[in-house]
Amino acid sequence: MKLAVLSEIYANVEALQATLDAIAAHGVDRIVCLGDIVGHNTRPRECIALLREAGATCVAGSYDRAVARQIKTETFSWPEARAIAWTREHLRKRDIAFLKNLPLKANIDNKLLAVHGALHLDAGCESARLDTDARLALSMAALISHPSRARICAFGNTGAVAIYERRSGKTVALPEDDVELRHDAYYLINPGTVGAPRGADPHATYMLLDLVQRTLSARRIGYNVEIPLAPAGEEDLAPGATFLPGPLRSAIGKGLAAVRGRRTVKPDER
Repeated sequence: MKLAVLSEIYANVEALQATLDAIAAHGVDRIVCLGDIVGHNTRPRECIALLREAGATCVAGSYDRAVARQIKTETFSWPEARAIAWTREHLRKRDIAFLKNLPLKANIDNKLLAVHGALHLDAGCESARLDTDARLALSMAALISHPSRARICAFGNTGAVAIYERRSGKTVALPEDDVELRHDAYYLINPGTVGAPRGADPHATYMLLDLVQRTLSARRIGYNVEIPLAPAGEEDLAPGATFLPGPLRSAIGKGLAAVRGRRTVKPDER
């Protein structure tokens, strides 16, 4: 079985379409989405429709559950809460129902476990981040002891591609984008983000997991897109850089407005 694993779309339909087009060339058996289908950007209906058309197996992210009123927004920043409210107002009842019915975790044929945030939690697993060694250790332990006997767990919510291997009592982060999976090891894998690339690399990312050949590879996809954070008049849907001083945020906002014409990222896959 060959799987494509992706996460954090954030209603960026241009990035999702480019990613699905790239996935189609690999003849995968199933697409697994780790949540945060909506949020930040203004095309949530289209993203939900594309995933449903693709027959993707999806789990719920924190944005999905907040839009569906299954969790409160107190822990979100003001711009994030604003985006959640806007999304809720612009989705149809059937879209809300789709988000509301998403499970927190999924088991793919006892071979792969999927969760948005952290496997070791039940309540709040969609909001947790495996961004410390202690949390990674807890989710790795949960994988090792899981009754499915699966040896791979896919998680998201950090926006960064990552592969962690547990073997011979040690957990290491593998630096390669292409990995041969060992039969005696356990893996926590993170496909990064489709809809909100971070840092200097603007590419959408996903992973290809071949459970027969036992290979795993991270893929990066370029796409042509007008700045997708919000159309004219809805700029406040953009995720807030709240860690920046107010004057700097203002200057960045004016700069984005000046270049709103088009941001071009050459389509490719690497």
